[in-house]
Amino acid sequence: MTKFFNSAMAALLISSTSIFAQVENDTEKPNSNPPISIETMAGSRGVMYQLIINKKFQSIPLGFFSVTNAAATWEKEMTPDIMTQAHLTYTLFKGLDISSGMQYTPVYGFRSVAGLIYSYVSPQMLIIVNPKVDLADDLAAESLALIEYRPKINDKLNFYSRLQGMYGFIPKSGIHNRSYIMLRAGLGYKEFAFGAASNIDWYGPIKHNENNFGVFVSALLF
Repeated sequence: MTKFFNSAMAALLISSTSIFAQVENDTEKPNSNPPISIETMAGSRGVMYQLIINKKFQSIPLGFFSVTNAAATWEKEMTPDIMTQAHLTYTLFKGLDISSGMQYTPVYGFRSVAGLIYSYVSPQMLIIVNPKVDLADDLAAESLALIEYRPKINDKLNFYSRLQGMYGFIPKSGIHNRSYIMLRAGLGYKEFAFGAASNIDWYGPIKHNENNFGVFVSALLF
């Protein structure tokens, strides 16, 4: 399973979530900033919230990148699942940034991390790949990949779909620690999108599986 998931992540990078819903095209001004993306999902297992920020400072050649995922089950005795990261970024060339900052998870707490952020955007498609490692002695590695596809239906509506996946493991031992696949399909109207959603999660070395099926609503803040 580990080899399959790593191969799938590599294929996403070679073949080409929110920065992950930006609507700018390649002809816009270089200093244009993508919007902030927020999303809420409610499903069979519980609720999930995602916030994605990818902004550039106007006076210095740096940016800020952050992804926060929070999920809680309907069962109150279960501990909420929270993952958040915050990075300063520097653009090497168009589409590729290096990043460094911090990440928090309930298992590892706060850790310094460094990585790369690759992005491709067109009027109908968005691709993001973000591999990173933490800088602790028992370092963990993680790869995030996202593809959005949003072709127009008519002048007001577009079809909205997203595949988002993450795989985390310990490089020294190859042991899995956390992974997920998020699937979204629905409609987009202006800065909003809504539709059906599914989250498939795996936890720990034994890859304990939990699934959540429901609906989502997302919005872009400009």
